[in-house]
Amino acid sequence: MTTTHLTERVPEIELASKQTAPAARPLWQIFDEVAALYPERVAVSFGRERITYRELQGQASRLARQLRALGVGPEVLVGVFMERSAQAIVALLGILKAGGAYLPLDPAYPADRIAMIVEDAKPAGMLTESALAGRLPAHGANVICLDGNASGLETNSCDDDLPGGNTDAPASGPANLAYVIYTSGSTGKPKGVMVTHANVSRLLTATDHWFHFGENDVWTLFHSLAFDFSVWEIWGCLLCGGRLVVVPFAVSRSPEDFHDLLVREQVTVLNQTPSAFYQLMQIDEARPATDLALRVVVFGGEALNFSALRPWFARHGDRKPRLINMYGITETTVHVTYREVTASDAAGGERSLIGVPIPDLQLYLLDENRQPVAVDRVGEIYVGGAGVARGYLNRPELNAERFLADPFSAIPGSRMYKSGDLARRLADGEVEYLGRGDAQVKIQGFRIELGEVEAAIVGHPGIREARVIAHTDATGNKRLVAYFVPQAGANPSAREIGEFLSGTLPPWMLPSVYLLIAAFPLTPNGKVDYAALPAPTVGSVKDENSAKATDLEAEVAGVWKAVLGAEHVGLDDNFFDIGGTSLLLVAVHTKLQLLFTRKISIADLFGYTTVRTLSARLGQVSDAGMGQSQKALVQTQAQKQKAAFARARATNKAAR
Repeated sequence: MTTTHLTERVPEIELASKQTAPAARPLWQIFDEVAALYPERVAVSFGRERITYRELQGQASRLARQLRALGVGPEVLVGVFMERSAQAIVALLGILKAGGAYLPLDPAYPADRIAMIVEDAKPAGMLTESALAGRLPAHGANVICLDGNASGLETNSCDDDLPGGNTDAPASGPANLAYVIYTSGSTGKPKGVMVTHANVSRLLTATDHWFHFGENDVWTLFHSLAFDFSVWEIWGCLLCGGRLVVVPFAVSRSPEDFHDLLVREQVTVLNQTPSAFYQLMQIDEARPATDLALRVVVFGGEALNFSALRPWFARHGDRKPRLINMYGITETTVHVTYREVTASDAAGGERSLIGVPIPDLQLYLLDENRQPVAVDRVGEIYVGGAGVARGYLNRPELNAERFLADPFSAIPGSRMYKSGDLARRLADGEVEYLGRGDAQVKIQGFRIELGEVEAAIVGHPGIREARVIAHTDATGNKRLVAYFVPQAGANPSAREIGEFLSGTLPPWMLPSVYLLIAAFPLTPNGKVDYAALPAPTVGSVKDENSAKATDLEAEVAGVWKAVLGAEHVGLDDNFFDIGGTSLLLVAVHTKLQLLFTRKISIADLFGYTTVRTLSARLGQVSDAGMGQSQKALVQTQAQKQKAAFARARATNKAAR
């Protein structure tokens, strides 16, 4: 099969970016040039501490000489086990100037994870702080505490002249490792992504026509050094002459304090996961809109729901700052695509549209046979081009599975990365990000994309943010659980949300449980910490009125308990408020007919949604005594259910 043939078969959006990668240079070399241009400008600030480019150059060069004396050079890993601080930036730059590559270890990580990473990566040295040194696992590497005298290393003086501060320049070049960052693995074992200098430097060059970052920009280092968003924050700032404001961990976890910092430092470039930004928005709404100096906000790390940005656009508009959605992967060097988000996008309720590839990357949407999918069909994202990392450290089998030869490229030796993420190309050329492939769950035979359910929930006027998970209960039943943050002053009930969603989603996509929370817990990387979400519950806390139940009510309640997997069910609980869904009510219907050995109208179950009212209805010999309003309610519910199931059958048939 020829390349021409392949090109003809690939949708235009997938080969839209064909620009050759710009000549790449090592990061330390670019920094040297910037430091020579702006020696007296502040490079890094941390609280009241200020370090100029001249001082940062001198401190990092001195550290580099020490590291080289210990044997650090090209392809040699040095661990960085430090809290975010100005000295942490010195550590990263010093390692690169020595010719080595840095291995960031987040102090917030569990001890077992840190030990696992150290054992796998086997760094030749470890830079840390006195207060943290005791937490390092046993290893054979040299340990240097940058804040103490134990190492004999002094980094606070600055006697190096510019531009010659990097004397005895390292031999590392564009193709050498710059860092190794570990990401979560599907098997539970983290995997180290090996990224070169060229991977990073070309990212800044290839995106410059969009951002025009410069010496007047003020950035924040908001994210953990062990999260690749920090690569964009640190080097995007320092290789363009800007000022990097290091955000203390405690401040990064307080939206109020972080908003204060943005105003105080007059930050112009902000990088956020959507989850962190949604929380910041709530604080911003209560403060003067003119206090911020932001000119651009870049989103990454998670799917962005455009409609959630409506309050922000109502206050700030969409020109200053510009809001940019950038889909990215650690294995393809931070960012892959670019899309500016407008107020009209948010008003239209658009989901996470991720835009076009960075000019030196290619984005393919392929099926299970690695063939391009048609417009509007779901495919897996593969990324080719200059950002593709070297691979995983010490994982040859996984490299063979994920870093593949690129059959669509005319450049010999080109590779593409198999992401595991899903997307679809729309008729207008937009690419819609649908989340991880493993975020597509199957419940009762129906395929469900959790992002689609989340987007529908956020469409409710009383809901600001939502996340949906597939939860398996003690009985082995899998059900959807929705967590939501309400809009200020709103308190929508589970029944209200369910009724709202029934107008747009088929029954099999409706969550069983809706849990209101004040804010989503975040991981150190600023993403939603799903493990910290409260466990879902179904049924009542206890059967407060079970002792007063009639025999018939007790039998009906028993069926509800069995179907819901609930320990308690109250006589006046609404079925849809305690974990019930339309599909589960069908199961209740089947069990009740078997229990009473007679035909029961399913419309009655939708018309009478408490144990007490349903039991009273079932106890009637006929519906002769039923009022007209009750009959109308039952008929309406039945019609809704019939239409909903018709939609469900049609949708599922199309999906298959």
